[in-house]
Amino acid sequence: MTSTIEAMAEHDDVDPEIRGFIAALNHGYGQFSDFDALPLPERRAAAETVRERWRAGGPVMAETTETVIAGCRARLYRPHMEARTEPPPALLYVHGGGWTMFSIDTHDRLMREYAARAGMVVIGIDYSLSPEAKYPVALNEVVDAFRALRRDAAALGIDPAAIAIGGDSAGANLSVAACLALRTVDEPLPAAMLLNYGAFDPAPTPSYARFDGPAYMLTIAEMDRFWDNYVADPAALADPLVAPLNADLVGLPATFLAIAECDILADANLAMAARLKAADVAVEAQVYRGATHSFLEAMSISTLADRALDDAAHWLAARLGARRS
Repeated sequence: MTSTIEAMAEHDDVDPEIRGFIAALNHGYGQFSDFDALPLPERRAAAETVRERWRAGGPVMAETTETVIAGCRARLYRPHMEARTEPPPALLYVHGGGWTMFSIDTHDRLMREYAARAGMVVIGIDYSLSPEAKYPVALNEVVDAFRALRRDAAALGIDPAAIAIGGDSAGANLSVAACLALRTVDEPLPAAMLLNYGAFDPAPTPSYARFDGPAYMLTIAEMDRFWDNYVADPAALADPLVAPLNADLVGLPATFLAIAECDILADANLAMAARLKAADVAVEAQVYRGATHSFLEAMSISTLADRALDDAAHWLAARLGARRS
């Protein structure tokens, strides 16, 4: 009998528009001679260049403010919103990149899309990257950024009781870990979590083997390298604040998970959704068939990414009382 994996391998299970996105990225990185061998600063600069196309276009904000929050470069996006007498909700967005790559620039359009679609203020921060800054530096910065948003909500013109946290990949990891850290010291938690194809546990699963390789965006070798970059000691990978899938998740905020079907991290995301539900957390988990890791960045050419952004925006607006334009 043909195995499930063999049967799936007989055809391309990636959405055609996402396949075009992957091909374009691979071509872009291919313009740099031996990209993986470049010194890390050069790799980061190259990644910014390759992804420049994918952050272009999209919604125009009513106001975009460059600032510093918790010692980190930050950017606040205020969309065009209906006239309202009360401050709008906000989303603290934590970009992905394996704790090692990317910035608020690579994720600029993604954050503008959430702001415009959900009718809320979005704040992105450039936390310190690994391996120069090891755990818990980035986590502490994210926690402090959330505290600063609550403390300075009046000056920022946002509702301190309606601040969500979210991110993609490593940013989703930091979002959950920030909630866990705040819960530990009995401080107010974010009003909601938005988790896009998160890195929640370094343990390999069947989806690792199934979706490894450049055809599926994120490889096992890359992910292992990212985990190694993040921690100073491999023993720290057992820390629930590093691998939040292993944490007690009781009391965490209502959560939306965008899960990419064709992602080595798919199993960990499904497990996180199940564990949150078992902890009585209100969860909406959407599996996007044919999607790969980072698929949301393909929003300019992908109807699948467009739908996923709308799904999350509707959920955020409903949870936080935003008024969609």
